[in-house]
Formats: sequence, structure tokens, C-alpha cells
Amino acid sequence: MLLAGLALFVAGCGRQAAPKQTLQESKPVAAVKPAASFDPLTLALMPQAGDTRTDREIRRYQGLVRQHENRDISLERLGWLFTAKARESFDPGYYKLAEACADVLGDDQPDCAEALLLHGYIFENLHRFKEAEPMARQLVARRGLSFDYGLLGDSLMEQGKLDEAVAAYQRMVDLRPDLQSYSRVAHIRWLKGDTEGAIEMMQAAVSASSPRDPDSAAWVITRLALLEFQSGRMVEAENATALALETRSEYPPALLLRGRILLSQDKPAEAVKNLAVAAKANPLPEYQWALADALRAADRKAEAADLEAHLQASGAQNDPRTYSLFLATRNEAPVTALRLAESELQQRQDVFTQDALAWALAANGRLAEAKEHMELALAENIEDARLFFHAAVISEQVGESAAAEKWFTRAAGLRQMLLPSERTQLLQLAKKFPAGNPTAAMAAIHQSSVQSLTAGN
Repeated sequence: MLLAGLALFVAGCGRQAAPKQTLQESKPVAAVKPAASFDPLTLALMPQAGDTRTDREIRRYQGLVRQHENRDISLERLGWLFTAKARESFDPGYYKLAEACADVLGDDQPDCAEALLLHGYIFENLHRFKEAEPMARQLVARRGLSFDYGLLGDSLMEQGKLDEAVAAYQRMVDLRPDLQSYSRVAHIRWLKGDTEGAIEMMQAAVSASSPRDPDSAAWVITRLALLEFQSGRMVEAENATALALETRSEYPPALLLRGRILLSQDKPAEAVKNLAVAAKANPLPEYQWALADALRAADRKAEAADLEAHLQASGAQNDPRTYSLFLATRNEAPVTALRLAESELQQRQDVFTQDALAWALAANGRLAEAKEHMELALAENIEDARLFFHAAVISEQVGESAAAEKWFTRAAGLRQMLLPSERTQLLQLAKKFPAGNPTAAMAAIHQSSVQSLTAGN
């Protein structure tokens, strides 16, 4: 999960700026499609519609740039406003406009650290982590501000270099203990298997949030709700999700989580209502997959099939890693699933990409390689139901029954985190274990609602 999206409202090149940022999911295909022939300044000053506060600020700073009023400060501010618009609208086309601002700023002042920082965060949001890392290292060496270390930690984390990322985030929180640094420490703790520690730090991030930045506040509250959901504290998860939606109305990540909570409670019709709104606002594979599962669980199979057709048409472009997981889970187009996962590994080597590659390799019958990458995915001791589910299936396929039961037990203990189609496969896996040797998790999973476990068949 990408920790990026710094919104920096600025002091100009060579002066320390005050950051404001949120974590950001992968984004759908851009609605903004600027012409490649435009020079960067023309691109940055293209007329923008809309009537949100961010839209109005964008137009104001475009005017200041045109008037050459504090041009470097105005360009920098405009760039970060475009990144804010990208987050608010879930449209990555605005990152191209932000990049145009960074290009002009860098041309005006080739040694401008603020242009370098803006470029770095744009590259991260576009999943160009290897390109972002040297920018972050240059910034850390030159000035070492807290958000420079945040950029470095993010790029390292997404490349699977967790120990180095931990050091960068520790330096960040030492320099500036705030929402941005607390949320990063929380995420890294979760990746290292310390869920309770992650909850503690995410609570600190929520406490550090401000109503003046509802996007950041909604994000950290939703992340806290997700951690509570994983821990099985349903009341706390539901309350936090409601708070996120009060903070930012119809916030897609919070609606997605509410839909997943409702699916875990065997309430597919209610889940559909939330997930449909979320997927319309942010039509990524993660959202569409959850909605399709909910539609099938609600016996609306024709609508699910139509949605899956849209997912198949756009998933590879919008979020190749999740689409690869979807294909492998549905046992569809395994060659495509593998190609997408292998391509993702070229940019990011984190546990989730290792898992996606393992799952795609297994779908293609390359079990020895699948086991190898699954071990890499599990090496950091993360508590993740999907990883445990995949590990159980792959272990059973390679004939390691003891390992299969171990991972099955752990997946079953977190089964609320799985989508209905995944829980169906988990139930099918349980039937392969010796009848005389049931585990506690097997008993629990058999006692759960058959409707919940078999939804999507």
C-alpha cells in the first residue's frame, strides 16, 4: 500500500515548507488527458472546471503564475494543489499537471529542492518507486527534512526494503511527530506483524488529524477502522468507519470497508449499496471485485457478470497487481495474471507483490516457484488473511499438509478479511484435510454461515 500524496503548501525553493499529505491507493485511468504536444507551462495553466475549494485554489494560483507573482512559490503551490485534486477526485491525470508544475519549477531553478520533492511524490503515486528513491536520497543528503525521509521510506517500503524503510520513518517521526509520520510508523508495524502496535500509532495519527484537512483525517480514520476490523473488534471498526464518513461524505475507501464489514456479517444487499457508491467514485479492481462478489452473494449474478466484464476491460491498466490476483483467484486467464504480476515485480518487491506473483505462478502450475515467492511474502510476519489463504492453498498443492493446515488455521482466524469468493475456496480447502484431524479453525469455519462462505458460487 502506497504511502504518498504529500500536499505541500509552500515557502518556495530553498526554504522549508510545511507538508500535508495522505496515503493514497492506486488510481483509475485518468479523466484528464493533456495533449503530449503542450509545453509544461501551458499544461499547468490549462483552464480547470469545478467548484470545490481545491478547484478554486487551483484557478487562483494559475492566475498568480500568469501574473508572474512569486512565480516559484505559486508554481510549487499549484503543483501540490493538483496532487490534492488527484486524491480528492481519484483521477491520476492531475498528477501529470502537477508534474508539469515541477518541470517548470525545475527549469526555472535547476537546484530547487521543492521541485525535486514534488517530482518524487508524483513518481511514487505513479508507482515509479525506483525513480523516486534516488530523488529521496538526494533530498535527505542535501537537507534532511521530515518529509524527505517520508519520501525515502515510502520508496524503500514499496520495493520491499523494510529495514531501511523503518530507519527512514524513525528519523521522520523524530523530526516531526504528526499525522504523516505516525501513520507511516503504524503501517510499517502492521507489515512487521505488530497489529496492536499499528493500532496504537494509527490512533495517534487520528488524534493528530485536523478538520481543516478532511481528506487526511478520513484516510487515517479508515485505516484505523481496517485494523480494528482485522482484530475482530467489529463495534470499534464500525464506529471508526462511520466517523470517517462523517469526516468526508461518501469517502470511497470508507465505503469499501463498510461493504467488506457487511459482507462478513452476511448482509450482501446492504454491502452492495455501499460498494456501488464506492466503485462508481473509484472504479479500481479492488472496488469492482468486492462489488461483484457482493452482487453474486445477493443473487444478482447478471449485474455481477456485467461488472466483471468492465473489470476485465480496464483492470490491467488501472491496477495490474489486484487484477492479477482477481484473475488467479477466479482461475481465469492465468497467463495474463502471471504477466501482470511479473511486470509489477519490476517496480515493487513488497510482500503483496511477492504474494501476487506466487498466486499467479500457482494458477499456472509452477508450484515450486510459487512456494519460493510465497515464502518471501510471509518473511516479514505480516498478519494478512489473503496471504495466509494463498500460503495454505500453495502448501497443499505442493504436498506439505502440515504447513497447509497451519496457514489454513491462520487464514480462518482472519476470515472476515476475505471476500466471499475467497472464503468459498477456503471452505473447499478445509475439505481436503484428513477428516479425523480437524483443527479449531476448521471447526469454526464450518460453523460459520454457509451462505457467507459459499457466496459467489
